[in-house]
Amino acid sequence: MFKIEDGSMASDPAPEAGTGAGGGADPGAPRARDLGVPSDGEPGRWNAITDVPGLEVGLVTILEDQPAVARTGVTAILPRGRAAAGGPCAAGVAVLNGNGELTGRSWIEESGQLQAPIAITNSHAVGAVHRGVDRWMAQHHPASAASWMLPVVGETWDGYLNSINADTVRPEHAVAALDAAASGPVAEGNVGGGTGMNCYGFKGGTGTASRIVRSGDERWTVGVLLQANFGSRKELRIAGRPLGPASQAPNPMETSGWFAREAGAGAVAAPGAGSVIVVVATDAPLLPDQCRALARRVPLGLARTGTTGSHFSGDIFLAFSTANEGALGSRMAGDGIAVEQLSHVAWGGIDPFFEAVVQATEEAVCNALIAARDMTGRDGHTSFALPHEEVRAAFDAA
Repeated sequence: MFKIEDGSMASDPAPEAGTGAGGGADPGAPRARDLGVPSDGEPGRWNAITDVPGLEVGLVTILEDQPAVARTGVTAILPRGRAAAGGPCAAGVAVLNGNGELTGRSWIEESGQLQAPIAITNSHAVGAVHRGVDRWMAQHHPASAASWMLPVVGETWDGYLNSINADTVRPEHAVAALDAAASGPVAEGNVGGGTGMNCYGFKGGTGTASRIVRSGDERWTVGVLLQANFGSRKELRIAGRPLGPASQAPNPMETSGWFAREAGAGAVAAPGAGSVIVVVATDAPLLPDQCRALARRVPLGLARTGTTGSHFSGDIFLAFSTANEGALGSRMAGDGIAVEQLSHVAWGGIDPFFEAVVQATEEAVCNALIAARDMTGRDGHTSFALPHEEVRAAFDAA
């Protein structure tokens, strides 16, 4: 059984597993600003990646106790929406630490564009989700599927809570996430690919935020969606305050010795291991190298929350622009050589977009932590959420 959620958090008639001890998403969960956490910059209407016009997000959350305990899911992003899922977007990738996977990266680096949906899931489900994206494209965009497709699928590891080797995630879950994609507010915390993730020794998961960039009468949006599964408890800072080291919440993932019992004597679950996948979207006209430059600013936003970038964390970032619709395509067509023109933000004006990425990334991490709820998964493993009262107390006293 699994739950499908679209970008607007509307309920779906698909069957839903009980949330009980599993710790499903709370549709009324507060966000960082609701608890008094200050944030710089101007957010969009929903303070979410879906503030970028035309972009849609879909989520499938899998909460099962039989035949194996599953706390996992799929997050799908359609940069131009379902109607134009095969339309190219200028894109660029950056990596802070490469202990992770993002499929399609070689083609993005070669061509400076992507022209397929984006999905995020757990580390051992990349193949199933990739196949599901291919299947969905073949059904809905057969002309694109007739040539070749290189879907972008990212992953982070949820094996503390989820039976990660049980092959729970199947291609049909990716199809369902794409079918559910919509605009509007995005559910956060224990949802989609972020369902079983942990962050800074607390329950982590899916988080999002956005910023508006203005210049005269012009207005553009920068949106961020991330799957937060990184950082050690001692590192966490929220708006500069050391909430991690001072927290009274239990931290069994780092302290219980569970990994030695499973991987053998001497094995230790290194604090900070995990990963983070960050997707940055904008409707500002950007060149591929400018998208790459935006992706390189993501670590600055992550660092504001405390991380130092663990060796055992795969920290991979993708940025794309939905402007210049119809350009940057790669098709086998005709004998002539086509010439395209691109509009783009002048390099001298790029700094406000860098600032927007840093601000939105920082807030998206905080939103993921604050939206998350306690979750118990396989073998009784439990991950505890960042206590809201500790967050409120930190900022009530400011």
